[in-house]
Amino acid sequence: MPEAPNDQNEGHVSSYNSVVVENNKKLEFIEEVTTNADEVQKRVLSEILSRNAGVEYLKRHGFEGGNTDRDTFKKIMPVITYEDILPDINRIANGDKSPILCSDPISEFLTSSGTSAGERKVMPTIEEELGRRSLLYSLLMPVMSQFVPGLDKGKGMYFLFVKCETKTPGGLPARPVLTSYYKSSHFKDRPFDPYTNYTSPNETILCPDSYQSMYSQMLCGLFQNNQVLRVGAVFASGFIRAIRFLEKNWALLAHDIRTGTVNSLITDPSVRDAVTRILKPDPKLADFIEAECGKESWQGIITKIWPNTKYIDVIVTGTMSQYIPTLDYYSDGLPLVCTMYASSECYFGVNLNPLCKPSDVAYTLIPTMCYYEFLPVSRNNGMPLPKSLNEKEQQELVDLVDVELGHEYELVVTTYAGLYRYRVGDVLRVAGFKNNAPQFNFVCRKNVVLSIDTDKTDEVELQNAVKNAVTHLIPFDSRLTEYTSYADTATIPGHYVLYWELSQIGSTQIPASVYEDCCLTIEESLDSVYRQNRHFDAIGPLEIKIVESGTFDKLMDYAISLGASINQYKTPRCVKFAPIVELLNSRVVACYFSPKCPKWTTPGLKQWSNAN
Repeated sequence: MPEAPNDQNEGHVSSYNSVVVENNKKLEFIEEVTTNADEVQKRVLSEILSRNAGVEYLKRHGFEGGNTDRDTFKKIMPVITYEDILPDINRIANGDKSPILCSDPISEFLTSSGTSAGERKVMPTIEEELGRRSLLYSLLMPVMSQFVPGLDKGKGMYFLFVKCETKTPGGLPARPVLTSYYKSSHFKDRPFDPYTNYTSPNETILCPDSYQSMYSQMLCGLFQNNQVLRVGAVFASGFIRAIRFLEKNWALLAHDIRTGTVNSLITDPSVRDAVTRILKPDPKLADFIEAECGKESWQGIITKIWPNTKYIDVIVTGTMSQYIPTLDYYSDGLPLVCTMYASSECYFGVNLNPLCKPSDVAYTLIPTMCYYEFLPVSRNNGMPLPKSLNEKEQQELVDLVDVELGHEYELVVTTYAGLYRYRVGDVLRVAGFKNNAPQFNFVCRKNVVLSIDTDKTDEVELQNAVKNAVTHLIPFDSRLTEYTSYADTATIPGHYVLYWELSQIGSTQIPASVYEDCCLTIEESLDSVYRQNRHFDAIGPLEIKIVESGTFDKLMDYAISLGASINQYKTPRCVKFAPIVELLNSRVVACYFSPKCPKWTTPGLKQWSNAN
């Protein structure tokens, strides 16, 4: 390539230097706010309370007059859940513009990704929050570039999606938090930054048709394959869905690259124009894609198609950890990077050691994002405290700098947008500290449980039990690609049902006895309360239902049709919504039950008696 004129070289150098300077500022910012974490937190709470001094919610609880004292706030204001403020949220949604929760105007509602009951929460937010979200995003690449040099020399291939927004009765937009961000000027009009240069044009990301969006983003990513230095999506499941899309559509995509044209199925004019500006005929690249994708084994397909990829940027904590083997298979063990921790309620923190093992991921909460408190998790079988807290339990909440290493807490936040001492529902474990700010492992969502009798199986226990069980499938070259569970109380006694979708690599038939061993292993892995209930026939034998290939894609499509966001969608680990259960049952091809009761002895009861 001919050398650019000197003035252009100077321009590139100047641009690069300004990015370096800005990155250093971001790293200095992290150092400052984590060193002075408690002072920052006091200032944040004071700002929130002084700005919202006259709002109805604070007055209702006797906290008014511009009082910004932290101790008084914690003494007077209750710790709440979503249901506690739902009447206020409904008033705002219906058009009440008075300062109910926040003095700033509510600009929109952010919808959660959904619950096992098929319902979504809506969170009021203000325009200013977009700036805070942008701030957290701006910290990611300065941190990442410390560990992986040269990321400014290429592009990122990220599969990002929007969901069509709805309107509340009062006329406010209601949409997922990521849709809100991608549709904002903070994202659409962002200045060029070599560290956040994507293969997907904005038009492909903003296309509301999920097929056209996925196809066009994949096409752009394939065409620019040698420029790609990192790949990803929000969740691991979303990235794997993109790879499966490639498995189904690589012939069409290769044809488009060969001819330099866009498939007629892509009808969105803005998407076609954006892709056409990038796409040029490249028969050699098309031959390469056809050769690689036409092979029987797709092991390492990511590093083959995108050979310069240095890592995969996806969330693989919590239940997403089940996708790690599949990602390792497709990538030949590329580093799996979890960069940030956020929710619809607020954005929280970043991973300052992004190349760590997925099991070691710890997020540093940025003290400027909101005011944090932490509700100690009950030491009773590791379960969180109950939904309603008494006065003593509310007094047990601790501040950001007062959490203890190794302890588990439920996250409670007070935000600029009008949430006060709100229980987010995430359980976190203190893994360490960055200066004076704690770093947390994400443990689980507290409200994802299976229960038939007195048993309570949480998300982590279920994930570990399934992980133990799938080892029985290894000799048969079979992988568990997706699963969910259901507490079937229609039978007497009720029993746990697990729906498994498998990927069969080998040709050896799996005997029924192997699936039965899987059932028993899961039961053996669950806690003593479950096994005791099984022993006394309070719970029936656990059942595994094998479902047809593509079942969980159908489940996601159904959730999206109800309004879930493709970008935020996560397979529910426990389902209750009747249509979802019916969909799963309609695609069952085989059923297997645990052949006997899991082992259970009485030492636990004796220890409890002795302790009392």
